[in-house]
Amino acid sequence: MAKTPAQRIKKHGANATVPQHHLPSVINPSTSRTPKKAQNNSNLILIAGVVTSLFLFWYLHLLTLNQLTQLSGGAAMPDSLVGGFDSGFVERLRAAMDQDARGQLNYIHKTAGTLFPLIFGFTWLLLIGTNVARKGLRWALWAVPLLFAAVRLWGNAVIDSMMSADTVDAGQVALASGLTVAGWVLLVMSLVAGGLAVFLGRKPASTISPSAGHAQS
Repeated sequence: MAKTPAQRIKKHGANATVPQHHLPSVINPSTSRTPKKAQNNSNLILIAGVVTSLFLFWYLHLLTLNQLTQLSGGAAMPDSLVGGFDSGFVERLRAAMDQDARGQLNYIHKTAGTLFPLIFGFTWLLLIGTNVARKGLRWALWAVPLLFAAVRLWGNAVIDSMMSADTVDAGQVALASGLTVAGWVLLVMSLVAGGLAVFLGRKPASTISPSAGHAQS
């Protein structure tokens, strides 16, 4: 039977050999976060954000706002007019839509009309941030989706106020129309900024010359 360290010291004194015990490492290698894992996580979030943004765009502009034309005598909703609108259009739209129809438009603005610019803006911020390394360029590209989200949310509020007002105010109509046009322009610019970010993110890997590869081999 093997003796304990205390028994060995008692028997052999100073000449006793006591085995050294080492505590196991507390580092769990399974929890290590490598750059590859972090990149994979970002890609999964990006894919989910892009899919959600596409769904919300379809649900907002191609489904719900289009369905509301059944309650407005076939007239399009202000959000769908890429080229803007004037006071005459707003007067006709207000006359065609009753209180319930206007309430449905307001509800859409508070739900899908709010979620779409927020989720789209967050997704594009992540897309640009993970692909653009230069800080100045990254902030310049970030400004586009941020402005888009702010303009769309502001435009929703102005349109709801315009539709619920007692009378048509020309200044309010002009502001709502300008915000609507700006929102569509910023949406297109955001798509371009995202495409540019993806191009810049892939450019370093594709610009390696064949001669450099032969030199390394």
